[in-house]
Amino acid sequence: MTTMTMAAALNAGLRKAMEDDPRVVLMGEDIGRLGGVFRITDGLQKDFGERRVIDSPLAESGIVGAGVGLAMRGFRPVLEIQFDGFVYPAFDQIVSQVAKMHRRSEGDLLMAMVIRIPYGGGIGAVEHHSESPEALFAHTPGLRILTPSDPQAAYWTIQEAIACNDPVIYLEPKRRYWEKGEVEPSVPGAAWHSRVLRTGTDATVACYGPTVRTCMNAASLSRASLEVIDLQSLAPLDLDPVVESVGRTGRLVVVHEAVRSGGIGAEVAAAVTQQCFYSMEAPVLRVTGYDLPYPASRLEGPFLPDVDRILDAVERSLDW
Repeated sequence: MTTMTMAAALNAGLRKAMEDDPRVVLMGEDIGRLGGVFRITDGLQKDFGERRVIDSPLAESGIVGAGVGLAMRGFRPVLEIQFDGFVYPAFDQIVSQVAKMHRRSEGDLLMAMVIRIPYGGGIGAVEHHSESPEALFAHTPGLRILTPSDPQAAYWTIQEAIACNDPVIYLEPKRRYWEKGEVEPSVPGAAWHSRVLRTGTDATVACYGPTVRTCMNAASLSRASLEVIDLQSLAPLDLDPVVESVGRTGRLVVVHEAVRSGGIGAEVAAAVTQQCFYSMEAPVLRVTGYDLPYPASRLEGPFLPDVDRILDAVERSLDW
């Protein structure tokens, strides 16, 4: 077992995938000699060469379009979008080609590719650098979505994403890149399943990505006994652990950074309410970002879900 940051765990996971499969090719802006803005690919071009770790032009649509061609030729491209807000120029390629090519070809062509996107706020960045676009992709059939919350999950889920024959949108919570945790390389992960991180009896808190650490902190401070579940896979959603938990606790709070309207939390709330209606003691409550463009860095604190907002939602649920 090794202690490392999430950034280092992602680097190690990419390295392992490249060692295991020569078809794995990385492409993105400044990912080669620089190692990427967040240094996730640091040292990989030196060790695997410029033909497998490719510095691309500043053109997200070109990066994803080239990845489509590579996947059609049997490679397994891993494409980096430098920041979340930069993915929109490639949105057409993702929803029109990446998500549909396998079905359009009646199964003859695989889109075994991973699109890595650092996402979310909390780093004091400028406009277009702190967005949470997960719901846009979750609404697109043909795409899988993963988002790790700690180094152990990052190490394994990036490898499982690369090994998957479906296209994967891989969302990396950038404000968690430098947080450390233990990584056990010999214990395989379970990328497509939710993880129960803390057991409790009074209420269930479902979260993912950057808010998992916040929810764990809230649970440690709450007077109530909170069960915390990391959804991890946003498409497909694995709600069985959430349904089982809410069947016992009778209450659910869903937390995410993205805006509330049309968010992942709404889908979780609807699905769990449908299955747990007769077990619930209170309606599902959501703690999310607000329905407005991501604010300037000095105002992002009130925008992001924090411990106080989560504990307030838990108290409201318990008092219902």
